Amino acid sequence: MSDLNAYEIVVGLEVHAQLLTKSKLFCGDSTAYGAEPNTHISPITLGHPGTLPKMNKKAIEFAVKIGLACQCEIEKHNYFARKNYFYPDLPKGYQISQHTTPICKGGAVKIKTASGERNIRLNRIHMEEDAGKSLHEVDPDNSCIDYNRAGTPLLEIVTEPDIRSADEAFTFITEVRKLVRYLEICDGNMEEGSLRCDANISVRPKGDTKLGTKVEVKNLNSIRNVKRAIEFESKRLIDLLEKGETIVQQTRSFDANSGTTFSIRDKEDADDYRYFADPDLTPFQLDDVFIETIRKTLPALQQERIFKYVKEYQLSEYDAQVLTEEKEFSDYFEKIISFLPSPQTGEVQGLSKAAANWLLGPVKSWLNENNKEINDFPIAPEQMVRLIKLVSDNKVSFTAASTKLFAHLLKQPSADPGQIALQHDLIQQSDSAIIEPVIDKVLEKYADKVMEYKKGKKGLLSLFIGEVMKQSKGQADPKITNEILLKKLKS
Repeated sequence: MSDLNAYEIVVGLEVHAQLLTKSKLFCGDSTAYGAEPNTHISPITLGHPGTLPKMNKKAIEFAVKIGLACQCEIEKHNYFARKNYFYPDLPKGYQISQHTTPICKGGAVKIKTASGERNIRLNRIHMEEDAGKSLHEVDPDNSCIDYNRAGTPLLEIVTEPDIRSADEAFTFITEVRKLVRYLEICDGNMEEGSLRCDANISVRPKGDTKLGTKVEVKNLNSIRNVKRAIEFESKRLIDLLEKGETIVQQTRSFDANSGTTFSIRDKEDADDYRYFADPDLTPFQLDDVFIETIRKTLPALQQERIFKYVKEYQLSEYDAQVLTEEKEFSDYFEKIISFLPSPQTGEVQGLSKAAANWLLGPVKSWLNENNKEINDFPIAPEQMVRLIKLVSDNKVSFTAASTKLFAHLLKQPSADPGQIALQHDLIQQSDSAIIEPVIDKVLEKYADKVMEYKKGKKGLLSLFIGEVMKQSKGQADPKITNEILLKKLKS
């Protein structure tokens, strides 16, 4: 049995993010997902003789955008190289990629795990084109090739070998996915292949500083599979060392069904790709004005929003964290805030907490139950504000609003929540002259419990309040009910 604790896992990740450009990196072919095979292609995508590539400016902007967000150094003098290798889904026989001059150098992504918070250093972020896709299930005797994806712009985000566990890798990919979605440069959909990951894994005895022989596990298509692949492969490598066997540098793949890896080929070195500057693409220069223009488009990222929500809206760190996990969800919350009274009134803090409670409670429950995203939520932010105000103004109880009024509003998203409350007798009764007779009936009905309360069983108060709410069909104002009950029970 191998002593896993005697070894240190060393992992570097290469994350490929497919950019949300409308056209490919070097031609005008569409990048839309899901089209019939080989319908988004042209002579340029297929590398026909005499065709010339032309650079996609939007891809450059997206690359600079993530570089700035990760505190990278932006390379001003850029060019592309040809990475030569032969594979059926590579129509030109080479891939156009940045090799000598990655557009972003250095930088880091901050992660937070159970062991604490730290930065995972980046080696580089560079642009390259994607390959096509081999389809092995279409024909029982042949592999078929779909070139729709060939030429799609990618960013390759390469870390230093800073990751020390499968959990850290899981967290890093989660943070990168969140980052590209916040920046709106990639949809982060791993199931559709728009975010893929290769993991370079090695192990060494604890205390050693020299890196061990690495293996690369290719094309991991879910965050969970990244974690599983690293867990399996690191144990396999440790077992080899414990048996005194030699680790071979190679490329492997991950079988998600069995949770195991298997060898594809011996690992190539950079020399095997015979890189050279692409003669058909001129170098391009970036100036400070261009870079600063992009810097101004950077949105407030998660940590900045968390700080704002805690400081300005007095939300808990946990609530702020959950609200900002997805940019669209956070944007919806901020739209609600924009319809609230100005922060100077002080009222905004209470309403912000109420808005957070609604989003993290009834709204999130509805999204989970219906497997929907916030962009599919039918109730507009300004309608949610009207609903929240009905509760904060004590016109409708939260219970009635969340269980009844909310359901009606989901069916009639454009209707006035106040009118719906009137139509369904949900308006809360605040008139003590109306509430008091109901309380008297309840106390008379539970005369024996009243005696027990007066002898010290104060927990019975909730029984009385519940019965009043039941008798009034949920329309009695709980605050006024509580005040009247306490006064009567003292007498």
